Amino acid sequence: MEMQSGKSGDNSLDLSIIAPLYNEEESLVPLYDAIVKAVGELGLEYEIVFVDDGSRDSTFAMARDLCARDPHLRVIKFRRNYGQTPAMAAGIDHARGRILITMDGDLQNDPGDIPLFLEKIDEGYDIVVGWRFNRQDKLVTRKIPSVIANWLIGKVTGVPIKDNGCSLKAFRADVIKSVPLYSEMHRFIPAMTSLTGARIAEIKVRHHARQFGVSKYGLSRIYKVLLDLLTIKTIVSFTSRPLLWFAILAIPAALLSVTLLLVSVLGLIADSGQFSVPIAGTGVLFGALAFFLLMGGALGELIYKTGDLRLGQLSSLTARFLTGKESGGPDTHSDTQSDIKQSEQLD
Repeated sequence: MEMQSGKSGDNSLDLSIIAPLYNEEESLVPLYDAIVKAVGELGLEYEIVFVDDGSRDSTFAMARDLCARDPHLRVIKFRRNYGQTPAMAAGIDHARGRILITMDGDLQNDPGDIPLFLEKIDEGYDIVVGWRFNRQDKLVTRKIPSVIANWLIGKVTGVPIKDNGCSLKAFRADVIKSVPLYSEMHRFIPAMTSLTGARIAEIKVRHHARQFGVSKYGLSRIYKVLLDLLTIKTIVSFTSRPLLWFAILAIPAALLSVTLLLVSVLGLIADSGQFSVPIAGTGVLFGALAFFLLMGGALGELIYKTGDLRLGQLSSLTARFLTGKESGGPDTHSDTQSDIKQSEQLD
């Protein structure tokens, strides 16, 4: 991975706008102009982070030229195409703003909506998710699968977001930088951050039809979303007790194993020496499955107890320590108080 920056140093900024790019040479300049216009009027210290996800056209060359002219722009280049989530994760890791905004690089998200996200963050929310309420995409291949997926994700994770797939989101940096992102997990950021007790809001945003190029996604991504959903459910519900999760999965196999073996033994007794090898063998296989599931849970428990992931650490991400001045007291007040935000789900 290579990075070029038009601005040196590692100073904290007010805002970072992150946009992954993959073969977006026609969209790049209009996107850059729209972002600069929207953010330049806010009077904030900001940066734009473009992540070139191994484009095969002139996207990176054009971004590099823009970077040379604008000190607010930083460009990250992958040596090959890794996908949207790794590109987004790289942008988040390198961003220096206190508030991070992610968006697509194909001009379907509108940078003019950025001030709406900042207003919502100022209300005390940790994450603000965009909802493409008037989505300009194909009905069968994009809209209908999206509605079904969002309903399923909300039911499984308990975080009822109407549009998990919208890339236009705003985050407090101290929250999102501690959330692991991999595979296609950018869709499940609200569910992952629910572990931290983050306050989540959702706002309506504009959505435009694609002007250039072709969509990078289709129905082929459905199976990836389903597998990631299973992973997220496991993480959200059983992070601190993996043995319980695997034990629940092992119960049906164990019951079936005992039943089949019991049938085999009773058959042997009743038929005076007749023993059903297929039934007994199937019972042994299900018993082995239950055993391996329990051992997998025990291994997960060991990894959790000795690994890096701790629910206590995740929950502390939403703790803010206020000085006397910040909490409304006199400037000389030296005590601190912890303001732990509780998880707030959308209606």
